[in-house]
Amino acid sequence: MSFPYHIGNGWFGGMLPLLATALVAWSGDIYYGLWYPIIVSIITAVIGVLFLHENKDVDLNV
Repeated sequence: MSFPYHIGNGWFGGMLPLLATALVAWSGDIYYGLWYPIIVSIITAVIGVLFLHENKDVDLNV
């Protein structure tokens, strides 16, 4: 689990300052850089809803 964790942090967390600054410089709006973390959060929520299933009534001791 360390590999996907570090890849995710490197790409999404590590690129955040660079991409947010580039978006602000490109658009001229100081708040335009917030779109990057908002979009990443939405993508994460969609992937979580699609691939994480409910375990409420499943016997996990099998």
